Amino acid sequence: MDTSRSMLFPPAKLHAAKDATAAAVRLLPEGTAFAVLSGHFHAAVVHPGPDQPGLAVAGPGERAAAVRAVRILDADGGTAIGTWLDLARRLLKDHPAPVKHVLLLTDGRNEHDHRAAMTLETALDACEGRFVCDAWGIGDDWDAELLLRITRRLHGRAGAVREEAELTFAYEELVTGLLGTAVPELRIRLTPTPGTVIRQVKQVVPGEQELLPTEGPGRGTEYITRAWGEEVRHFQVVLAADPTGRERGEDLQLAAVEVVVPDFGHPVRLPRPRPVLVRWTDNPLDASRRHPGVRRQELYHQASAAVARAYRAWLRGSDGRAVADRELARALHLAADLGDPQLLDALRRIEDTPGGGRIRTGLKDVDWQHLILSSAMTTPPRHPAAEPPPDPGVPPDADALVECPGCGWLGPADSVYCGGECGRRLDGPSA
Repeated sequence: MDTSRSMLFPPAKLHAAKDATAAAVRLLPEGTAFAVLSGHFHAAVVHPGPDQPGLAVAGPGERAAAVRAVRILDADGGTAIGTWLDLARRLLKDHPAPVKHVLLLTDGRNEHDHRAAMTLETALDACEGRFVCDAWGIGDDWDAELLLRITRRLHGRAGAVREEAELTFAYEELVTGLLGTAVPELRIRLTPTPGTVIRQVKQVVPGEQELLPTEGPGRGTEYITRAWGEEVRHFQVVLAADPTGRERGEDLQLAAVEVVVPDFGHPVRLPRPRPVLVRWTDNPLDASRRHPGVRRQELYHQASAAVARAYRAWLRGSDGRAVADRELARALHLAADLGDPQLLDALRRIEDTPGGGRIRTGLKDVDWQHLILSSAMTTPPRHPAAEPPPDPGVPPDADALVECPGCGWLGPADSVYCGGECGRRLDGPSA
């Protein structure tokens, strides 16, 4: 919880932060390990207290003590968020909990980072992969890009409230969602065929996040995605391969993709591995066609860039008005193409008249910060996705093998495509 001096202006801001923190603490189930931190130029443990080792364990007494400690907090000093995150990392470092989550609330712009004991960038390097962090803004002076920078590195989500009184409800929703976490960690395992190179794996829905590779078994590479609840996420994989000597006009396997979950004490039913296919062609028209999901992501990038250009132009006052209007109109057009009602609603909040495509007068900087956050969120298409292939049922004997008639590759008997040099469908004609 931000306790820098700016939280005192207006006083309702600090009161709302205390109310929201207290509400979050009250929702913690019995036995949940937790701590409440305050952050300004330095960070401190509010509960269980600076002299107490480790974390508190939720129970009636601990929850009540934490709420009392929050109620008497005062605000002073500057903002150095790197020190806040580093204290959270040190508290969570040796704890065995499978899900480690931090909720960060700030009203500022990290303006004292250059004087801090630990800069934000250094803290993010140290914290990445250690816990998930959601970052929230309150008041009129928070920085959307700062929140997005934190949450993209720490695999969380950024949000903000327009009115201080909304924060308690937002925190209650957040904590309720966290308590519904079904899987603390899920890994995407990619196993490329020989000659195929993995260029990039990233999440694209509900927000863009680069996934870092870790070594998997055999030729496989694993990409870690953090705690899952009941939700849908979309990912994009970029592969590179040489088409020289490959068959044209038929599906060939470039890689196999599967999801794996570390053992955390609860069984999880996972889908079977699936092939990543390519169809090489000499037809330039076919080669130029984009996957609808890739095209959708490009439109989101364009909309977000248009919002950023409109904001920069708006900062120039009357000199940038024409550019700001033009970029707003472009962002509205892109949001309509995407069919994203949330983004359209966010854009219309800064529009003068519906359909006019002009920036309204009297905007505050915080209005743009809310819009920047909204433009960073992505949604899947509204039409239903194609049904996944049916589960093939009981797999064959784990020791059974199938040989590819094309290149002689040996693989599991339930393989549909060759995982070797040729990548061809195994029930198709041999080379």
